[in-house]
Amino acid sequence: MYRVFTGLELNVRRHSKKKLLARVKQALFQPEALNLVWSLDFMTDALWDGRKYSLLNINDDFTREILHIESDLSLPAARVIRSLELLKATRGLLQMI
Repeated sequence: MYRVFTGLELNVRRHSKKKLLARVKQALFQPEALNLVWSLDFMTDALWDGRKYSLLNINDDFTREILHIESDLSLPAARVIRSLELLKATRGLLQMI
């Protein structure tokens, strides 16, 4: 078996992956009050018939509260801006996204 294997040149060694350089680790920013930092998270999934839909989740990082969820088959930038304007009117301005 080994003779056949080497005769077909199937014993070629595979190249190993190159190691990446280690990145400098930085601590995540920890907010100290409400409405300082919000996170925007885009998620996608597919329906049973193959159509894709998207979700936009806006979270407050201090309380980990979901402030707003927007869902549709497409979420253009105008919809994201409209969601942030709605939150600006109800919750006030934030310092960082």
